[in-house]
Amino acid sequence: MIRMAPNSEVDQVLIKKIRAQDGDAWQELIVRYEGRLLAFVDSRLSNRSASEDIVQEAFIGFLNSLPNYDGGRSLESYLFSICAHKLTDFLRREGRRPSVPFSVGSKDSTGEWQFTGPGRPASSIARSGERKNIEENALREALQDQIDRWQQRDDWSKLMATELLVVCGWANKRVAEALGISEQQVANFKFDFISRMRQRVKRQGLPQEIFPEI
Repeated sequence: MIRMAPNSEVDQVLIKKIRAQDGDAWQELIVRYEGRLLAFVDSRLSNRSASEDIVQEAFIGFLNSLPNYDGGRSLESYLFSICAHKLTDFLRREGRRPSVPFSVGSKDSTGEWQFTGPGRPASSIARSGERKNIEENALREALQDQIDRWQQRDDWSKLMATELLVVCGWANKRVAEALGISEQQVANFKFDFISRMRQRVKRQGLPQEIFPEI
């Protein structure tokens, strides 16, 4: 069995592109590591929603710490360390005794998370009009769920930034200037929003043909 060297060439390329705010590279990173991070967190919790939040916080923590990441350790180990600390913080906030090791090895990152749902076969979606309605309803439900969560947590900066980015179509720089925050924060909000929307749509159990890009 061939073992990949720490901080593989693929990861190095991804990091370089993410530093250049390449959205496709960010999505590729999520595809590579999201399932393993979810499996790690979910094995220690019984709350799927909380697990997903912790993983998303870990990704945002990675983005925030990216300027200080020198590649001295593998990307996988780095991500799992961040995730372990986010999980520990969550357990402390919940008043539970943390049982997460400070060092997370590769043995804790095995396994892929499988999203399942009562999907219909493609043949049952016969008309383009019906498919359009399904897409609109799925996105509307996911968006409303995300807005409700932001409002409950008083994350008004994220809500305003996303509205300017998605509804108004503003560039990151313009949003940053309008809200008095950094462009990196705006980029983080954008990545976070896209990731959470993907997760919420996935949870609806739609046929893969509806959103093949997810």
